[in-house]
Order: sequence, then structure tokens, then C-alpha cells
Amino acid sequence: MPWFRPPRAGPGYLLLVSTVAGFLAFDLSAREDRVSSLEDMGAVRRTAVVAATLAGVLTAGCSGTTQGSTPAPNGDDASAAAPVAVPAAEVTKLLVVIEENHSLTQMQVGMPYAFGLAKRYGYAIQYHAITHPSLPNYLAIAGGSTFGVRDDAEPGAHRLTGHSVFGQALAHHRTATVYAQSMPSPCATVSSGPYAVKHNAWAYFVDERRQCRAHDMGMERFADDVSAGRLPTVGMVVPDLQHDAHDGTLQQADAWFRSLMGLVFAGPDWRSGHLAVVLTADEDDDNQGNQVLTVVIHPSQHHHVVFRRLSHYSLTRLYDEVGHLPLLNHARTAPSMAKAFGLPVG
Repeated sequence: MPWFRPPRAGPGYLLLVSTVAGFLAFDLSAREDRVSSLEDMGAVRRTAVVAATLAGVLTAGCSGTTQGSTPAPNGDDASAAAPVAVPAAEVTKLLVVIEENHSLTQMQVGMPYAFGLAKRYGYAIQYHAITHPSLPNYLAIAGGSTFGVRDDAEPGAHRLTGHSVFGQALAHHRTATVYAQSMPSPCATVSSGPYAVKHNAWAYFVDERRQCRAHDMGMERFADDVSAGRLPTVGMVVPDLQHDAHDGTLQQADAWFRSLMGLVFAGPDWRSGHLAVVLTADEDDDNQGNQVLTVVIHPSQHHHVVFRRLSHYSLTRLYDEVGHLPLLNHARTAPSMAKAFGLPVG
């Protein structure tokens, strides 16, 4: 008999526990900025362990699962969205999914499926976006720099030169694809309906416009690429405004992500052990110091909570390290996500 059996409870219990754990993690962020000695840092780390343990242990019973398992998502595709156990191999493909405008604590509470994967695999509790608003954060991920951009204007106002991680991958004979939901045409440079070009950073790199038009597409090809094992070395999924929690809710974003991962978990890239998936948010809504939930899903990760301070430039660096590419701009000096998570990138 386990030393502690969490009660079976409904969403109210999960909300209470996740909120308490989230506030502990938030307290860690505030306290870590003020530590003045190694002894103080040790106290902060112990607080973080309590937060991680509380989130992982107490919520395990909320859906009737055992400690350490991922709660089954609700809906008809529950079994399809459950992870398949696969061997941990070298990461040769990276797929990044970006949500919108929510903090670490908000995502922990409001995206139970995504946070379930975080607890099963790994997540960072000291991962920060670069700035506000959205566009410079997407540019930071895609190019290792904000390029001096401070607004959300369309590509006509920001004609960026140089390389993105996508163009750099293609130039080095790797593969790269952006899957942008609801985009009306490849590499669309004007927002339309629920498609926001400010969330599609590749469209801003004028020197790579030809490659962008060939490899920056809607979601129509995603399922075929997954089932055929054709996910790229450097990949990004950009949900539309309804499904990235910008205009829609976190619950809608979580359900959409669950469906996406149902496809991924059934595909040969995941089953090979070579694919890693990262879920993050572009920025928070100014309530938690731009601290966002960042989840790393790969067979090498087992209930891994990372305390290292990371940023979007660390994610740029992970793209480069997975593709064995030169480090772009601020990625050169950013902390390595691969090292922080112990990801095998060769």
C-alpha cells in the first residue's frame, strides 16, 4: 500500500491543488531574485521541491490514476492522446507548439492535459519570455533576437534580414516546416480571420521569403507528415487565435493540444524516440513576471522539474543543437535547454 493515497476528486480539487502548487512556484520565482547566499538558495530550492511534489503527487489521484501517470484526457480521443512508451533515442527532430498570453500558474491550472504531460515528462519552472508584446517573442524563438521590434506590426513594417532557424536549417540541408493553423496561403504576410501573422515569425524574414512560401503552410499537411514520419528537423506549430488561448480559453487550447498530441503519439517519429515536443507560451499577461509554462516531451524525461533559468533564446539554441546548426544571435550565450533537461542531442 502506498504511503499516501490521494483522494478521488473532481475538478474543484484539482484546481485547489494546482493553484497552491502554482503559488509555491511563483513564490520561488520572487524569492530567487532576492537570495543573497547559498544557504538562502538552498531554502528556495527546497520550496521548489515542495511545489513540484505537491503538483505531482496530490493531483495524481484526481482522475483515478496512480502517482506518476498522465491523467487520461476527456473526450472520445482519450486513448489516442495517451503517450506511447518508446525508447529514448537521440533527439533529431524538434516540434515546438506555442500558446498565448498566459503565465506558468495559469497554464498549470487551466491546461490539465498539457500539465499532465509536464508532470509525466518534464517542465521548467524558471522559463521566461523575453518581452511584451507577442511579435518580438516569436522573433526571439525563431531568430535568437527581437531585432529591435517592439510592436505587433505586420511584415510590411518589419522587413527583417538575416537567418531564422528555419532558413538556417534548410541552408544546412536539414528540413524545416511551420504549420500555421487557419493561414489562408503559404507564408501569408497579412492577418486574416483567426490567423495572426504576428505569431508566424518566418513571414518577417525577407531574405528567406522563397523558402517560407515553400515550407510555411497551414495545418492541412500536418496529419500526413506525422503519419508518414515526415516531421521536420526544425518544426513549429502555430495554433490560430481560437486555439492558442489568445481569443479562446485555456480549456480550448488544452483540448486542441490534446488532439494534436494524439496524432503525434501515434506517429512513427514519436515511436522512434527521436522526436521531442516543446510546449510553451509567447508571453504571460503581466501577472507573473513573464514566467510561462514550458513542457519538454521526450522519452528521456521522467517526472523532471528543471529549476535552471531559461528563456526563448534557450529554445532557439535547442533548435540549433538538435539540427547541429550554428548558434543564432543570442542563442550563443543562452543557457542550454538540452543540458538543463539532459536531452540527448548528439
